[in-house]
Amino acid sequence: MKWEKPSPQIIETFEKIVPVIIGIEKRKMFGFPCVFINSSMFMGVFADSIFLRLSKSDREQFLKLEGARVFEPLPGRIMKEYAVFPAWILEQESRDIINDWVYRSFEYAASLPPKQIKK
Repeated sequence: MKWEKPSPQIIETFEKIVPVIIGIEKRKMFGFPCVFINSSMFMGVFADSIFLRLSKSDREQFLKLEGARVFEPLPGRIMKEYAVFPAWILEQESRDIINDWVYRSFEYAASLPPKQIKK
C-alpha cells in the first residue's frame, strides 16, 4: 500500500508545534516525522494529519472536539491511545489549544516506562 505524502504545510505546522524540551528525540516512523520521549512516541505526522498519544481520559475529552478522530493509519487498524488533531485547529493555528494538547501528550508519554529497544 502506498501512503500519501504529507504536504509541506503540515510538515511546517508539525515543526512549529513540536515542543522544545530536553530529552525529546525526533525521528521518522514509516517515513513520517515523529517525536519521542524515553523511546515512546507521543506525536507525529501521517499523510496530512498530526496525531497525538493521549491518556484514556484526555483522549475521551479530545475526541469531543469537532473533527477530532481516532488515529487509524490503515482501514480497520486503529492505534489505541492515539487521536488526530481536527484540521480547523491546525488551520487557525489555535496555539493555546494546540500547545495544551501537545503538552498533555508529552506528559502522558513521559509517564510511561521507557521502552526496551530491540536489537
